[in-house]
Amino acid sequence: MQPKYIFMTGGVVSSLGKGLATASIGALLENRGLKISILKLDPYINVDPGTMNPFQHGEVYVTDDGAETDLDLGHYERFTHAKLTRKNNVTTGKIYDSVIQKERRGEYLGKTVQVIPHITDEIKSAILKVSKGVDLVMVEIGGTVGDIESLPFLEAIRQFKYDVGSQNVIYIHLTLVPFIHAAGEIKTKPTQHSVQKLREIGIQPDILLCRTQSDLSQDIKSKIAMFCNLDPDSVFTARDVSNIYEVPIALHEQGVDEKIAERLNIWTRQPDLVEWKQLIENIRHPVKEVNIAIVGKYVELTESYKSLNEALRHGGYAQRIQVNLKFFDSEKLNQKKLSKAFSEVDGILVPGGFGDRGIQGKIDAIQYARENQIPFFGICLGMQLACVEFARNVCGLAEANSREFDETCQVSLIDLMEEQKKFTHKGATMRLGAYPCTLEKNTLAQKVYQEREISERHRHRYEFNNAYRETLAEKGLVFSGLSPDKLLVEIIEYPSHPFFIACQFHPEFKSRPMYPHPIFSHFVESCALFQQKNLWKDQKKNSKNEAPQSTQSEPKNKN
Repeated sequence: MQPKYIFMTGGVVSSLGKGLATASIGALLENRGLKISILKLDPYINVDPGTMNPFQHGEVYVTDDGAETDLDLGHYERFTHAKLTRKNNVTTGKIYDSVIQKERRGEYLGKTVQVIPHITDEIKSAILKVSKGVDLVMVEIGGTVGDIESLPFLEAIRQFKYDVGSQNVIYIHLTLVPFIHAAGEIKTKPTQHSVQKLREIGIQPDILLCRTQSDLSQDIKSKIAMFCNLDPDSVFTARDVSNIYEVPIALHEQGVDEKIAERLNIWTRQPDLVEWKQLIENIRHPVKEVNIAIVGKYVELTESYKSLNEALRHGGYAQRIQVNLKFFDSEKLNQKKLSKAFSEVDGILVPGGFGDRGIQGKIDAIQYARENQIPFFGICLGMQLACVEFARNVCGLAEANSREFDETCQVSLIDLMEEQKKFTHKGATMRLGAYPCTLEKNTLAQKVYQEREISERHRHRYEFNNAYRETLAEKGLVFSGLSPDKLLVEIIEYPSHPFFIACQFHPEFKSRPMYPHPIFSHFVESCALFQQKNLWKDQKKNSKNEAPQSTQSEPKNKN
């Protein structure tokens, strides 16, 4: 059967939420009974975002097959059941690299290699690769219409309509309709210009999603439709919502999914949104809240921890716990002031990262959590630093460090695997993707997962040095998760603590709003218990400090 295709473009400004809109529409169409796949076409020349600074690009999302991809793939997997791989994120760098390799092998038979048809054909080939066995493919074009980098991708999707038939393709354009406070008016001109730019390229949008602060009136929609050559009922409001998981409901209530089914001429059932509505109910009406500290070095841009932030919130949704995230720059943490910094937090999390900036601040935060019985969760680098902190402050190995931060360290608690030492290029040379892990019996890890064999996604280069495993174990650290051959440490925990666990992998990549990752659920639960225990202590302390009221009458004045 010929798949249907939806191409999502964006205009006026970046960061309007194309990824969320794509994921939300995917969730609605999947709920209508369609099997979908989602592809992100990114116009930057990097082969993938693996070597890009998180400050600039945001989070690097990792798939099961070890691809380092754009963070939008995280939205796609959280909102839908689509199984994404390296085929689902294609960059200009990948396209040109493939074309150049073909040219070097002589596959073009001496022809002059050009943007059209060779680059555009390679882009269309990438779209077809994710089309097998699905009913519908959603393709998001990164960047903003008008960017010079996007032109080959826009030309490719223009041609694609004629390759597979106009009845099988629609174009959705997400644009901005701003409200100008000084004038007190909504302005449609930016949207008109954005659509005009698309039409110059040869693409006529079939549906417009207008990002606004509030609902658009029918008059405004009619005006936009007239200048953009659409029917008024094809113009929809993509208004701001209080939580991203409200977007599918908001779009469905306007009939976006019904209009898509109509334009693509496909029969589908009505979507079953009971789980989504229950999720929104839990988010809007929590019964308690907890404060969790995230100690990292990319805290100025929370997009750097996008999946992590969402996974923590997921951990609270099912329990109707509101998770408030408090970010601490590890470079600015002062050990002497940790008690003040963490006075209002119920749990501490140290996430992954690279480089030696802010390392001591993270180690100090881990020590504070361990010594003060505060729930602690470490991820990737967070696990490695938890081992370093334990070695230094419990085992007496003052020189313990990671080879990543000190190549000459005498106690290399964290070191490179032998095969990693051979690499000279940085891109895609880490332990990437899904790897199995065996959990030890009667451990916190086994209690959390409720099984012995698990699989989790990794993104790291350094490993725990087994030469020190026995030393740390003798002092009470438990290595509760190991690779099946028992050579690689995957999870550590400290039983002499209410909740102290850290893992080498990135569990946040497998968490979903309706199906939270078990470690995050248990971590949030432990934070709530810690808060409750502290409140009880404070109440008891206050009751003791209250002076008892006198039951005796005032003495009579003898005078």
